Amino acid sequence: MRNILLLIADDLGRMTGCYGETAIATPNIDSLAASGTRFDMAFTSTASCSASRSVIYTGLHTHETGQYGLNHDHHHFMTFDHVDTAPALLNAAGMKTGIIGKVHVGPDAVYPWQVREESWERDVRWSADRAAAFFDSAKAEQKTFFLTIGFIDPHRDETRGGFGNDRVYPGVEDRVFAPEDVTVPPFLTDLPEVRQELADYYRSIDRLDQGVGMVLDELERSGLADDTLVVFLSDNGSPFLNSKTTLYDAGVHLPLIMRRPGGRAGVENPNLVSFTDILPTFLDWTGHKPPPGARKGRSLLPILDSETLEDDWQAVFGSHTFHEVTNYWPTRFMRTTRYKYHRNVAWQLDFPFSGDLYGSLTWEGIRNQDPAMIGGRSVKDYVRRQPEELYDLETDPHEVNNLAGDPGHRDRLLEMRAATEAWQKETGDPWLYRDGVSLRAIEKHLEAGLAVPDRFDFDPDNPGSR
Repeated sequence: MRNILLLIADDLGRMTGCYGETAIATPNIDSLAASGTRFDMAFTSTASCSASRSVIYTGLHTHETGQYGLNHDHHHFMTFDHVDTAPALLNAAGMKTGIIGKVHVGPDAVYPWQVREESWERDVRWSADRAAAFFDSAKAEQKTFFLTIGFIDPHRDETRGGFGNDRVYPGVEDRVFAPEDVTVPPFLTDLPEVRQELADYYRSIDRLDQGVGMVLDELERSGLADDTLVVFLSDNGSPFLNSKTTLYDAGVHLPLIMRRPGGRAGVENPNLVSFTDILPTFLDWTGHKPPPGARKGRSLLPILDSETLEDDWQAVFGSHTFHEVTNYWPTRFMRTTRYKYHRNVAWQLDFPFSGDLYGSLTWEGIRNQDPAMIGGRSVKDYVRRQPEELYDLETDPHEVNNLAGDPGHRDRLLEMRAATEAWQKETGDPWLYRDGVSLRAIEKHLEAGLAVPDRFDFDPDNPGSR
């Protein structure tokens, strides 16, 4: 029997011990990593909750699926009806499918989990108990299973600076962190407001870690652990500026841990992998072929035990268009082992603030500095960006010094631009622009001989096409 247990943290980023965070202990997540493979260079396609989850479940980028941003309330971005998803494919394969906790993708008909116990609560003991019931029912039915646990932690709550720490959770030890003991990551500024929010954020991470341990304990108790591929990841980066909703590494460079029965333990895998690779991995693990179509994702099973960088696993791409419906800012990225390229389609717009980040105490403190800085980046440079960004991550890991206009990096810029545009064409990206218009929107005219100026944006001062 080959089962799948997928554990999704909400807005965790890489804030765990096994990924180098020293100010908080995450023993259960770290133990899972020690018993399997910890990917050091795993990337989501987009740093927004619903959109990233759709990438996980479909193996496609958001510009391919229509899940352009947040699914809930008036945002209403949803996956196209024709897209095959993990629950649909694994239902058809005869598996028992289920999701417990946060769902945050739609419509329901495209994500037809057989068992759907949706909750926006942070009661990790409840999640573990519902997982136990699911394991027992799958065992009684003698069916293989695909179960997702969508934790709410460590997402912000709806208060300013809160992370769901205002109540007692049954069976959970509440560990309180002092602001002076937190580690302020380099992409943020060391301010009292930042430290206070990080301290509360750590409490939520600690609760998440306890929940992971509870679910894994229930899997062991069921006797199904030896037949189950366990995957742990975060949907996007931490809920702070310079991270969540951006395609900077703090937003998209994420944890990915896989434990395969009979696989090697303690593997530190350096290959660049994408969340588009997760669904192909699930299908490979369960022995089912991927659906027809032009999916670019690949199964990770052939490289799961690798601790060397393979030749054809040295680049990933990503795609962000919306967070909330009012946060239109389409941008694409290419990431190699050393360099990062961003193509900012709507660079003439100010970069938007999501509601939770704008309302945060962190932003309140940052905007009232003189000068106003977010880590090493000025607020002005955060909000007003160039059409292209290029970074040498070996010397500039936090993507502050834009090399796109540096003559010494011109060849690399052109090479990565061309590679990104080739990927956009292969994936049918509507946001591949020339002269301010989508090439996809005018493809029939191009076939008929229309000539388009070779520039990103329309120039009203020089409107001619010749």
